[in-house]
Amino acid sequence: MDSQITSAALAALQELRNSLGASAVLIGADVPERNCNDWSTQPPQAPIAVVRPLDAAGVSQALRACRAVGLPVVPQGGLTGLCGGARPEAGWVALSLERMVGVEEIDAASATMTVRAGTPLEAVQRAADEADFYFALDLGARGSCAIGGNLSTNAGGNRVIRYGMAREMVLGLEVVLADGTVVTNLNKMLKNNAGYDLKQLFIGSEGTLGIITRIVLRLFPKPGCTMSALCVVPDYAAVVRLLGAARRGLGPLLSAFEVMWPDYWQVVTERVGVRSPVEPREGIYVLVEAQGTDEALDGPRFEAWMERLMDDGLLADAAVARSVADTQSFWALRDACAEFFQVLGPHISYDIGLPVKDMDAYVQRCKPALAARIPGCLSVHYGHIGDGNMHLVVWVPGVPLEQQPKAEMDEVIYGLVRELGGTVSAEHGIGTAKKRWLGHARSPAEIALMRTIKAALDPQSLLNPGKVL
Repeated sequence: MDSQITSAALAALQELRNSLGASAVLIGADVPERNCNDWSTQPPQAPIAVVRPLDAAGVSQALRACRAVGLPVVPQGGLTGLCGGARPEAGWVALSLERMVGVEEIDAASATMTVRAGTPLEAVQRAADEADFYFALDLGARGSCAIGGNLSTNAGGNRVIRYGMAREMVLGLEVVLADGTVVTNLNKMLKNNAGYDLKQLFIGSEGTLGIITRIVLRLFPKPGCTMSALCVVPDYAAVVRLLGAARRGLGPLLSAFEVMWPDYWQVVTERVGVRSPVEPREGIYVLVEAQGTDEALDGPRFEAWMERLMDDGLLADAAVARSVADTQSFWALRDACAEFFQVLGPHISYDIGLPVKDMDAYVQRCKPALAARIPGCLSVHYGHIGDGNMHLVVWVPGVPLEQQPKAEMDEVIYGLVRELGGTVSAEHGIGTAKKRWLGHARSPAEIALMRTIKAALDPQSLLNPGKVL
């Protein structure tokens, strides 16, 4: 038995195991390796136990048992987070939602889905599709990430410009507080102004205020057609003009606006080897996507809009998708960052937010600043620029991951973010990886208020302690 487990803690865990079942509580050497870390670059750490409840009542029972003996608890979903939010510390208990899966109800009249928090995002998307609806949240880890974890970090993804962040897709929650209290408000109404909107406390709080167990999600009409184009513009000023033209010309059809700087484009086309639908040329590359309701109406409208842009001289070049395969090939260029470990070797990924007008100024300052501070340092830039979210990949070639100079990279990257009034996290959360830099994006008064809320809901600080704040 693990020497970190005190006799009182062991007794509490064994009693919990007797109550919830042997498969629900894994102690010491029985803890699976997967529960020792998330996708962050921090070293793994085994929890003293993993508790796997089936429902909110089981979560409540587990939290009460841990609270009675002072055991910190880290909630875990699909473990795809990048900031250490689901990583345990020594002596902690991991509370995994992996068995709390399944769609409980699809209410067609309300256009809602009630789902358990451990359900993979891809399963939510599939269930919506089979019911002739559309669930708009989407990200690369869709097959592994859990919907509860998506909400705990307020995930963004590819189509925020149209549908908003994860919090905009939630109508109701069931949450278990640190003391085991179950708060159930599975609201299905778009309009409900009866007091505080408590669900917003828990969305984006990374499991530090409560554990989400069930969710009422908003569903949308299934798109009748998807139009896309891969555009090349000469400079960032043209990117901003193109974004304005897309907002005006496409209106609510605009669903994605992805921008790739030349450094990113060179890596994906020359090193990853993704085929480009346009001839190589200097400039910035933009993937524009629109979702319509009627191919016969919206398809010609999209093409006419593209023709106007070409006639006006805004675009240096462009390719318009003629098929689903074409659209997939355009997105393959944007999603090729998943192959970077194979072609670039060890690297550090960053997720920041900036005012749209300042994005290129940031790139032009950050790239040389990194190279000056860290000899040999390289970087590429891309992201969901339509909603103010940039991603950076930064690395020193040939250096192992654990020796990459992340501290120096952080100082440069987040220092410039602060100067330009941005945020150190646009969609990945804070966890422990960005905790030091929270003050670059939030004022002392805001952080003090966060601490007040944490103390009110978790006075013993046993629920994911030390994360975010």
